[in-house]
Amino acid sequence: MFRFIVRRLLQMVLTFIGATLLVYALMFSNQGSPARVIQSLVGERPVTAAQVQALTERYHLNEGFWVQYGYYMKGLLQLDFGTSLTGRPIGDMIAQAWPVTIRLAVIGVLFAVLFGVTAGVVAGIRRGGVFDNATLILTLLLISVPTIVLAPVAQYFFGIELSWFPPTAGGDPTWWALVLPGLVLGSLSLATYSRLTRTSVAENLRADYVRTAKAKGLSPRRVIGVHVLRNSLIPVVTYIGIDIGGLMSGAIITEGVFNIPGVGFNLFRGIRTEDGPLVVGFVSLLVIVFLIANLIVDIMYAVLDPRIRYE
Repeated sequence: MFRFIVRRLLQMVLTFIGATLLVYALMFSNQGSPARVIQSLVGERPVTAAQVQALTERYHLNEGFWVQYGYYMKGLLQLDFGTSLTGRPIGDMIAQAWPVTIRLAVIGVLFAVLFGVTAGVVAGIRRGGVFDNATLILTLLLISVPTIVLAPVAQYFFGIELSWFPPTAGGDPTWWALVLPGLVLGSLSLATYSRLTRTSVAENLRADYVRTAKAKGLSPRRVIGVHVLRNSLIPVVTYIGIDIGGLMSGAIITEGVFNIPGVGFNLFRGIRTEDGPLVVGFVSLLVIVFLIANLIVDIMYAVLDPRIRYE
């Protein structure tokens, strides 16, 4: 296991360098001349030649791609995500946005795991029944409706018409203000968790080891709770680990609709204003989240199923 973790950590480093290099190259290709970048920085205000020269040297805009990327990676090693074209340190922007997105993702994941996995287990045990068919129809509806449609619809009915939740979160959102966007964010994951759990439980109920456990006289509760669920949750846990990173990046639409100043909101603003350092900084953070989540999932494999070996 120790060798596996070390090998995965080395793979994470290579993956992180490759991902940041790709994103940096994409933003660099759209960067334009130093004068254009600086004009984006100062907005409509006039800028002198001396100011252009000073800002060009400050942001290394007159350097080539590899030199600029080298400066960026050097800053990351010192936990410096650089400076946005608006002049704000990206680390400070991440520190303000990150807790909001984490709270939003926690609500979405808890909602999806609690209701999705529970519904999937019940539907798998009672496959072909009324609950199973109703769950399949409901999850199909949730999967077929994109977030960009579901978010404004939920905001209108539950936030404006019924006034059950705040329609927008505001600059410093409370937990209550994040409940509705969290439910919207987790709705697609709920449908996927439910269908994945249902299929896995149904397959394991037909396995030989389950028939053997029943033949030994074990109670149905012990057969399902100890044997079936333990094996059925392996693919679900894998997907949850991958989905956590997806929820972070997928919050772009939800945070935009509900006016939540989180990671997705800042990332969308960086893309819209062509703020390359801001986009690369937030994407680098999302890559780190993806890699750590996948490492945790791989380690949990061995906890759920000791037969799995990584040698």
